[in-house]
Amino acid sequence: MVTSANPVRGPAQPELGPSLPEGVRVRILRTAHGDRRAAAELASALTERQLTGLDPLPAQPPVLLRAYRQEVRALPDTTRRLLLLAAADQYPVDTHAFLRAVTATRLDTRPLVTAEVAGVAHATAGGIVFRDPWTRIAAYETASVTDRRAVHLLLARVLRGEGESPRRSWHRGAAALGPSRRLAAELRAAAHTARTAGDHALACALVERAAALSPEPSERARLLARAAADAWRSGDADRARRLVAATDDDALGGLLALRAGNATDAFDALLTAAVRYAEDGPGPARTDHPQHAAVHLLARATEAAIYTGDLRRCREAAAVADRLGIVPPGTLGGLAAAFEGRYDDARDLLKAAAGRCGPGGDPTLLIHSGIAALMLGDHTAAATATVRAAASARAGGDGVTVPQAMEFRAYADFWTGRPRAAEAATLEALRQAYTTGQDNGACHLQAALAMFAAVTGDEDVCRERAEAARSYALARGLGLPAALALFALAFLDLSTGRFAASAARLRALAAFGPGHGHRAIRHIATPHYVEAAVRTGDTRVARAAHADYDHWARTVRSPDDLALSARCRALLASGAEAVEHYRTALDLHASGTRDFERARTELLFGGALRRLRHRTEARDRLHSALEAFEHFGSPQCAAAARIELRVLGEPVSPVRGADDLVARLTAQQLMVARMAADGATNREIAARLLLSPRTIDHHLRGVFARLGIRSRIELVRLLGEG
Repeated sequence: MVTSANPVRGPAQPELGPSLPEGVRVRILRTAHGDRRAAAELASALTERQLTGLDPLPAQPPVLLRAYRQEVRALPDTTRRLLLLAAADQYPVDTHAFLRAVTATRLDTRPLVTAEVAGVAHATAGGIVFRDPWTRIAAYETASVTDRRAVHLLLARVLRGEGESPRRSWHRGAAALGPSRRLAAELRAAAHTARTAGDHALACALVERAAALSPEPSERARLLARAAADAWRSGDADRARRLVAATDDDALGGLLALRAGNATDAFDALLTAAVRYAEDGPGPARTDHPQHAAVHLLARATEAAIYTGDLRRCREAAAVADRLGIVPPGTLGGLAAAFEGRYDDARDLLKAAAGRCGPGGDPTLLIHSGIAALMLGDHTAAATATVRAAASARAGGDGVTVPQAMEFRAYADFWTGRPRAAEAATLEALRQAYTTGQDNGACHLQAALAMFAAVTGDEDVCRERAEAARSYALARGLGLPAALALFALAFLDLSTGRFAASAARLRALAAFGPGHGHRAIRHIATPHYVEAAVRTGDTRVARAAHADYDHWARTVRSPDDLALSARCRALLASGAEAVEHYRTALDLHASGTRDFERARTELLFGGALRRLRHRTEARDRLHSALEAFEHFGSPQCAAAARIELRVLGEPVSPVRGADDLVARLTAQQLMVARMAADGATNREIAARLLLSPRTIDHHLRGVFARLGIRSRIELVRLLGEG
């Protein structure tokens, strides 16, 4: 009988420190299998670089595992052997062969009762269930090398079913006594089978074992690079970083820097790797198609340039592609041409890239197709390409690419007026980005969520998410999310009538350089800057900004861009001339997809008509805008339309559905209210929404005030009635 204290029983599990970066916190919990005691131990031992997400996290908590090992060692030998067999069947590769092994060797399973009494594990119809992952690891690691080898050979012997050869090879490799070219070759072939089936975690384990059995150092380095790539695609960023550290693969290092490091460093590493693949053939992570690999690396280098906002680097990459005789991704050439002012060439290159968005295909190139469509103002095509990119990634077992697709899908959702629907999908992508170690992508998604919050009137959430995005982005030189977060704050100011503050932010956005701002965000913000500048009487810079915007709009012939250019022209004009420009803008909006911007144009047009005393048409335009804003869930823009109608002397109905719970709360408040009614604590809600507990407390107070209640009990009753 085991009498030692159970290390997971006793006091409540500790909370992780509030100062821990969100990405590190999420990954620590994943590494700790959700065990907060293990997570707290891991967090307490982090180095400065690990705390900032630059170095991989530790794989195991040594102190906690020591206690678990002691507990397992206290069990009888017969019990430990059964637990070892079960652990080897589950860790680190799940092979589902325990029961077959027991039957084949006629093992006596009665000693498992001791493990059940000790609370270490229990038997089920499907096999052994350990108390937690750390107990399983301890059961494996406390066994002798001889005993481990015996159970691996036994499991390999019973794994003879269809599709089980990769797992059989794993156990054969785990039982090897030393280096073996034959077993290494078998494991490489098994990894290829697993990779083809989309099981990158299994492929990683197989290739990593092949590297351990390979007698040649150069082959080991190549295999470790391949294992790192599989670990990355499986979503295990920390394992990928640990493996990359044992290689000199600049391509993988650049990819990891692109996702969680300095994007400028990533660009340099990726471009260097592309040149090496094209000129010298493949390196450690070699492929049979070095030209294809070079194109893929150029696409990644383009993403690095997009992240930084240093579009001059796109020109540099395009020049390298031209020198090497490589046809670069269309986004790369298009960005280089746009930076140089060759708008006609940019349009043609981007259209070619945007056209490559059919079903299936390479997820990276589909994402680039979506980026190209966004630049052309075709948000329907952008949404299609990014959705297909995510679907293609999932089909290939490449879940790490899904949040990357969502980063750019968010723009299409924003401009087409779907902030409430898009928020939930973007929040899930944010979780995936943090979990898979893609903190740069998470920063971009935080900025997108700030943008959605600005539209839906969640001012506190907008500011918190924008600040989180900007502080991280400025530290890593990520101009795109930094600029997007600033734009979200400027839009919030604009929609709430703080025109001077909005104009100041947008002027700052225009002045920012690489690593702090982004030309593409500056471009899409131009119509809003013109509006803010006109409201404050400062139009000199706004006219120059509009001239460049109009040049691009006329080149790409996007109905929405042309409509917004006409709206700018109306704002900069007066009297009958302004009215005609507004009419032109609305005619163009009718052929576009930015319904939210169409509503904003109607709001501005209605105000202009009111000032010109065209009361009937002003009333119609303002009512149309009000209805659209209520549909989009944009209370601040709806409030602006109501103010205009009241000035007209027009009776305005109360907020639509005042008796409807959904209509009385913002999108974020409703989400918080539902979680609170389900019994979640403020800290639990904060963890799910990736916000601070302070913000959740503020939201709940706002919910109580809007609903006229004072307790969670009343909230539960009200939501139940609703």
